[in-house]
Amino acid sequence: MPEEPPIGEILVQPDQLKERVRALGRQVSADYEGRDLLLVGVLKGAAFFLADLMRQITIECELDFMAVSSYGSDTDSSGVVRILKDLDAPIAGRDVLIVEDIIDSGLTLQYLMRNLGSRDPATLKVCSLLIKPERLKTEVAVDYVGFEIPNRFAIGYGLDFRQRWRNLPYVASLNREKVGV
Repeated sequence: MPEEPPIGEILVQPDQLKERVRALGRQVSADYEGRDLLLVGVLKGAAFFLADLMRQITIECELDFMAVSSYGSDTDSSGVVRILKDLDAPIAGRDVLIVEDIIDSGLTLQYLMRNLGSRDPATLKVCSLLIKPERLKTEVAVDYVGFEIPNRFAIGYGLDFRQRWRNLPYVASLNREKVGV
């Protein structure tokens, strides 16, 4: 029998997600009209958001992925970033939009901006579904934000705890008591 999700408070409802992703798609489409847009999804968490966002973008765009790791423990970023999967194609001269699931400390994003910025893109911007303003340890420019959430560990809509509960249709806080952390 499947384990019951360790759900705390629901932070973002399914209908809120759908409407905000639609609005972000319209905004990205308008901002990049007539440009060579490359969406870079940060795996694995951004996969759900990226798929839904891309379906709402009405201009031509391409897609690539990176996988990075920065979580040394289960719920806190270690601050040390490792690239597990790099981009398949060069980005020099391209308009690149990094698509993230969540910005927590900002350290992973800071690393990605530095790394990708050194590859000479025409522009480099960030779209994140979620951001936790009170957890930021560094100043990062986020051009498109879905939702600001409180400082809680989030699961659902692509976000996981120990690779589980990504498939929840909403974003919720993790009930730490149910998982013993």
